[in-house]
Amino acid sequence: MRRAISDGLLSACALALLVVLLMAFDGRVREQVRMQFDSSARASSEVASAGVQARELVDVLIESAKFQSRQHRPLMLVVLAGTVLTIFMLRT
Repeated sequence: MRRAISDGLLSACALALLVVLLMAFDGRVREQVRMQFDSSARASSEVASAGVQARELVDVLIESAKFQSRQHRPLMLVVLAGTVLTIFMLRT
């Protein structure tokens, strides 16, 4: 049970780090996240549009990740290989 919780926290931290890095490199992602937090501070009448805004945020994140990976393909391959090796090292 403890390992499952720590694995879940590790995955959540990795996802949060990815979003923060994308925010640092891409203004579109930064703007979408800013809009998401600004709109979440409003009244509950906008709860219905939260799904649409979340979908737009996910679309921008995916588009930005694709763009960044195309622009920095060699670096992405090194990061991917390092991630795979790290996962294999932590499994033992």
